[in-house]
Amino acid sequence: MREVPMRYVKANQVGIVLFVILSFLFNPLVVLGLLWIIQVVGLASGGKLNLFVQIGKAVLTGKGTETQAVELQRFNNILAVLFLSLALISFSLGWVAAGYAFSVMLLAAASAALLGYCVGCTVYFWYKQLCAGRKIGF
Repeated sequence: MREVPMRYVKANQVGIVLFVILSFLFNPLVVLGLLWIIQVVGLASGGKLNLFVQIGKAVLTGKGTETQAVELQRFNNILAVLFLSLALISFSLGWVAAGYAFSVMLLAAASAALLGYCVGCTVYFWYKQLCAGRKIGF
């Protein structure tokens, strides 16, 4: 199974958190649009052209052994792009409250991941359970 170093995953999460916070302070449509481009380019390139990962590679050193499966990282990036897309569509339509709601959800998920709880990982687990035909108990 292919793995990605967690320091690059964390670099992407920090970038997401910073850009979403900046979107609250400046023009959300512009800032989230830039974040959307960064995430889509990263997703399309398998993370190789993600600006935050590139900065992380240049700045972060060390040989940390913690990794995350590429498949899981890709799933989380798809979720980030989905929430960014919904926020951008909402802001474009003048649905400011919905735009901020989707932005806050993305901010909460990325912040929680930085603190050690991956919401996307939980959603991914549930998705895999459903695909395997297993019941999910809450």
